Amino acid sequence: MADFDPVTKAVVPAAGLGTRFLPATKATPKEMLPIVDKPAIQYVVEEAASAGLLDLLMVTGKNKRSIEDHFDRAFELEEVLEAKGDEHRLSQVREPASLATLHYVRQGEPKGLGHAVLCAKQHVGDHPFACLLGDDLIDRRDALLKRMIEVRDTYGGSVIALMEVPKEQVSLYGVATIEATAEDDVVKVTDLVEKPPADEAPSNWAIIGRYVIDPAVFEVLENTPPGRGGEIQLTDALRTLAGRGSEEGGPVHGVLFRGRRYDTGDKLDYLRTVVKFAADREDLAGEFVPWLREFLDEVG
Repeated sequence: MADFDPVTKAVVPAAGLGTRFLPATKATPKEMLPIVDKPAIQYVVEEAASAGLLDLLMVTGKNKRSIEDHFDRAFELEEVLEAKGDEHRLSQVREPASLATLHYVRQGEPKGLGHAVLCAKQHVGDHPFACLLGDDLIDRRDALLKRMIEVRDTYGGSVIALMEVPKEQVSLYGVATIEATAEDDVVKVTDLVEKPPADEAPSNWAIIGRYVIDPAVFEVLENTPPGRGGEIQLTDALRTLAGRGSEEGGPVHGVLFRGRRYDTGDKLDYLRTVVKFAADREDLAGEFVPWLREFLDEVG
């Protein structure tokens, strides 16, 4: 195995306006919308921590202060719960602050995911890093991020998570042109395109919100003009890295993910996610699933 720098840092872009969830997100960050009883962003931080990434930078924006508060201590609330002897809720309240060491930087303007990643340059420096998007939740039983770090340790460069999607959905994603490797779940990425029309997509393998990125991406992003939607696209920068050798920050590999992914990016997918998480909870499923069956029978 080649000697590549270890991945120890994670970046979580969380500066989006959440317009698809208005008016709920007028004063509440979309990342703080609950999946049952835990904000979506906490699942993402837990995933990074479980992969050993305990140095985490959150890229936020205006009106996102509640994210920082959530991952901080709440001494007054803790004192009330402690006085009541409510150890279970006390541990739940304390848990977010103990998951990782969190840092914060603001993305001053909404210039796209590539620009949000570029905001992490000073914190990340010359180190490879993971990037986790809050709209995608990966089931805790599927160690996707750990596998991506293993692939980076083997091949160097950058690694993206790819998931096969129906042809009619490829226009919603960045899509990869891929070549097989000796490993069944690993491919070499030779080209990338952001949100292509279905009849022009090079494959059905779409990028989902998990990346392990070489620090050479920062130099590329600084010289990447706005792309689709007038935004600086991370996909465009990774396309550049895919054409480079290891001495210049390339190549790019993909992990073919066939596990459980939950999308919280729009209202319908968010509702599906909440139902799936509730049905999987031991403390809720016993009552929730039978009620859900009865309800579905009622509505036909």
